[in-house]
Amino acid sequence: MSAVPFPAVPQPQMQALSVFVRNLIVDAGIGVYDHEHGRLQRLVIDVDLTLEPRPVEALADTVNYEAVASAARAIVAEGHVGLVETFAQRLALACLDDPRVTRAAVRVAKPGALGGETAPGCEVVYVR
Repeated sequence: MSAVPFPAVPQPQMQALSVFVRNLIVDAGIGVYDHEHGRLQRLVIDVDLTLEPRPVEALADTVNYEAVASAARAIVAEGHVGLVETFAQRLALACLDDPRVTRAAVRVAKPGALGGETAPGCEVVYVR
């Protein structure tokens, strides 16, 4: 009886690459009501970025999640934003400025907007 070698196993291929930031907290001037102007409110932000699958050996090969946090803080620094939807859209589009990002999903929650523990908000998804 002859020995049968194990069949060749195909090389694994990277199927997906994503970078995420969860529970980023910023205090922002946000809201459409008069009582919301001139004060800061807490936002909780989640960002999921999809990149083209590629080997990652160095920070330059991926999206630095600190850049995502900086983009959110830059939107805050620009001044009052009326809607969380607008904030989420601006952040998603800022993330898509990086050509490696093919999809940006941004969720913004505004705890305290309805009182209690409820955290209403929105999620936007942009693709290239």
